[in-house]
Amino acid sequence: QVQLVESGGGLVQAGGSLRLSCAASRSIFSINYMGWYRQAPGNQRELVARVSSGGTTYYVDSVKGRFTISRDNAKNKNTVYLQMNSLKPDDTAKYYCNAVVVERQSAVDYWGQGTQVTVSS
Repeated sequence: QVQLVESGGGLVQAGGSLRLSCAASRSIFSINYMGWYRQAPGNQRELVARVSSGGTTYYVDSVKGRFTISRDNAKNKNTVYLQMNSLKPDDTAKYYCNAVVVERQSAVDYWGQGTQVTVSS
């Protein structure tokens, strides 16, 4: 079991920055993937960025060069961050932290409650 708690959302003007945090209930190095998804009204939830336990990162094309996913690499730390720069109104959505744990060849997804990001033009 993994509990995830997000923080850091809010209202920002276009061009501004926000940093989202996701605190996990266990060491993130025991979690195969941690990532951020977002969902805007009327849209499907989409993967924004993800980091593997080995440190490999993935970004959706629309955020490359603007968003950075990182983790606290100190031992026994359990927080993943999403630094969002040069925000655009299209980035407005509810952002969800996601953890994927693979055990006995089965992948289990865990989700946070979400944090709202609103970018005004």
